[in-house]
Amino acid sequence: MARMYSRKHGKSGSTRPYREEPPKWVDMSPDDIEKKVIELGKEGLDPSEIGEVLRDQYGVPSVKYFDLKITDILEEKGLEPKLPEDLRKLMDRAQKIREHLEDNPGDSSAIHGLEQTESKIRRLSKYYRKEEKIPEDWKYETEKEFHKRE
Repeated sequence: MARMYSRKHGKSGSTRPYREEPPKWVDMSPDDIEKKVIELGKEGLDPSEIGEVLRDQYGVPSVKYFDLKITDILEEKGLEPKLPEDLRKLMDRAQKIREHLEDNPGDSSAIHGLEQTESKIRRLSKYYRKEEKIPEDWKYETEKEFHKRE
């Protein structure tokens, strides 16, 4: 499938090898993993950051080998973030582009990048409203000062 805005196909990504059971070097039980996910969630880490900590510090390549999901564990304990992580990251990216444009208002490629990012935010928020992950009346507010075409 082609990329969203570039019409290029990009490099093929690698896939994890299929395993029916966790690797032999993992010495944590599913209960230990769940406790660690809850502990890291209370520290305020995002689900992707929790996965990185489990991989790098505890040698757990994926919690899916234990039939677990980090987001499901956080939702059970009421630790899930208000907005989904991918939507928040896109909003952070848009904010960084806006800050860049304050210093460099003539950067047309950054203006185009901001438009694309905000388009992704609107598309993703439409999906999350439909899936009831965010409130129905949630709306992304843009700052229109960089969108002026003269």
